Amino acid sequence: MNNNDTQIEKLIKKGVRIPNPFSVEISPDIDINRISGQGVTIYTGCKIIGKSTHISSGAQIGYEGPVTLENCWVGSEVQLKSGFFKEAVFLEGVSLGSGAHIREGTILEEHSSVAHTVGLKQTILFPFVTLGSLINFCDCLMAGGTDSKNHSEVGSSYIHFNYTPNQDKATPSLIGDVPGGVMLNQRPVFLGGQGGLVGPSRLAFGTIIAAGTIYRKDQLQQNRLVFEGMPKGGNIPYTFGLYRNIKRIVLNNIIYIANLFALRQWYYQVRYLFISPNFSEHLWQGLNQTLEKAIRERISRLIALSLKMEYSIELYNEMSGPKASKILLKQKQELFDNSKEIESLLKKGFQFCGDISLRDTFLKKMTKAIENIGMDYIQVMKNLKPAEKKYGELWLQNIIETLVKQTLNMIPSFGDTLRF
Repeated sequence: MNNNDTQIEKLIKKGVRIPNPFSVEISPDIDINRISGQGVTIYTGCKIIGKSTHISSGAQIGYEGPVTLENCWVGSEVQLKSGFFKEAVFLEGVSLGSGAHIREGTILEEHSSVAHTVGLKQTILFPFVTLGSLINFCDCLMAGGTDSKNHSEVGSSYIHFNYTPNQDKATPSLIGDVPGGVMLNQRPVFLGGQGGLVGPSRLAFGTIIAAGTIYRKDQLQQNRLVFEGMPKGGNIPYTFGLYRNIKRIVLNNIIYIANLFALRQWYYQVRYLFISPNFSEHLWQGLNQTLEKAIRERISRLIALSLKMEYSIELYNEMSGPKASKILLKQKQELFDNSKEIESLLKKGFQFCGDISLRDTFLKKMTKAIENIGMDYIQVMKNLKPAEKKYGELWLQNIIETLVKQTLNMIPSFGDTLRF
């Protein structure tokens, strides 16, 4: 009997259902204690690898086709129907259709769902968010909605454009935000099919982007329908590395990173209260490890962009001469000169907890709600009173505003730090 047979035998004895055990590969580094024996099914052709892998009760792996699962944290009643999954977290009730390609830095919170043939990387979906089929949606966070009938959604054949002609990925898009999104009381966002969003972008709750629209802007006013016609054709020179406008790009990156830090505090302080048989400490640790990697990824992308500014200044001066914008040159110079300091400052965000008084007041109300309602995260959040949620929103918003202002203070030419 080889190591694979031994691993499979242990799982079957534990209660895991494996209809065709000779077709399944369980790597030797898998910790059997991290796989539940209650209602878990691993179907034909699946490969489970990685010492961090955790599978909770009721999970269904590979019902529609083979699955490769590497160092993932899988919550209860999750359905991974077929595809490739690496270093990602899937909380209770998540469903992903056939042909999924899910890579590191991805977190799908409770009851979010994805149809067939979808690619995600560095993607965070809040509860109930739904993606259609044939979608590439990397490098973004999407929130909005209240439940399974009122949720943010992305139509089929949608793309989040996350790579620029200047070969950078400082392009994360914030769809909704963390302080409102975690409260499960905001208007949903709808991104119509056969369209795309060019990152980095920010969209307010309640935004509707019409089908077929390629959207290149920010929409910061809630409850708006936006649409674009066919762009006018053209053929103009393009100079790689020039960067004619960096303020919006940099600001959106900083705000995105600050939102991730707010989410990190939410995971550490609030999600921790819900550790239970349905939300194990392994899952909680997976959330935090994955989010930390996502934050470091976003910081590194922003700093990589900053370091390109020296060459961009040279190009811009060469092409524009006396017509060069002094404010743009100053913005680029400040960004380049302070890149190491900005990186250091942002990394200190891992220790920043925000307003302690607001946090502690909110945590007391959360603890009381758990005592009354139980350990069901969704039900607790839905039953918190608006006045109670306000403390949590203010706490998270304080984290975001503080980190954004501190960072922008290092690059003053980018403007008034109070208006972002």
